[in-house]
Amino acid sequence: MQTLTAEILPQTIRQRPADSYKGTYGRIVLIGGNQNFGGAIIMASAAAVYAGAGLVTTLTDPSNQGSLHARLPEAMFADYHDDALLTSLVTGADVIVIGPGLGTDAPALATLKRVLTLVTPQQTLVVDGSAITLVAEHRLTLPAVPLVLTPHQMEWQRISGIRIADQTEAANRQAVDRLHATVVLKSHRTEIYTATGTYENPLGTPAQATGGMGDTLAGMVGGFLAQFSDPTHAVLAAVYSHSAIAEELAQTQYVVLPHQITEQLPAFMKAHEAH
Repeated sequence: MQTLTAEILPQTIRQRPADSYKGTYGRIVLIGGNQNFGGAIIMASAAAVYAGAGLVTTLTDPSNQGSLHARLPEAMFADYHDDALLTSLVTGADVIVIGPGLGTDAPALATLKRVLTLVTPQQTLVVDGSAITLVAEHRLTLPAVPLVLTPHQMEWQRISGIRIADQTEAANRQAVDRLHATVVLKSHRTEIYTATGTYENPLGTPAQATGGMGDTLAGMVGGFLAQFSDPTHAVLAAVYSHSAIAEELAQTQYVVLPHQITEQLPAFMKAHEAH
């Protein structure tokens, strides 16, 4: 298992060309946030925007529209119950993130199933949170597309069948290869399993142990994937950045809030871009 270092940052975060425009940095659609868990998809969407994704659209329950616009005017809103609109937006995206605050009820399951049928090999699908639980509980077939899963250890147990106590590198690798996905296994020392390598993030702090951390990471992963050419580097750099910012904040704070990581992200990326 390789240990991530700050070297992944300039290898991934490129200087922006003078002639670039918003389309240069990718179209990302984030899907989730039922009427009870709107905060999750708003945090994920904010992370994608602040990470630099060019065009961000949030497909969520209409009850979240006002909060989304107030918190994040840069993101576009769409009602994920509108099948025609969902179909149009998903098919036009470069990256789709589904799961933050989605829930596990029948409408959530129907939305996830629809998205799984729409995604193509020219797109990248990031599956997070309750969407992972739905895949596991209903034994859904994941599409043969570039795929990133971002489970915590219990979600990984559900989808891999490996108990938390038995989640060794060897056991995890077998499950990852079976799923044909990149897996970001979140814990106090997050592990990233790609098609060709296994990495450990040495950073992280107990100050991160608060709701919304995973939603923010999923949005960052999506945002990095939308704009950087090497998908493996994009995932690794997003994971490293998330924890590195948190560690900096934790030097003077007892708890680090997810939105604080998001707000620090543009300056952090600027400090670590390639020269």
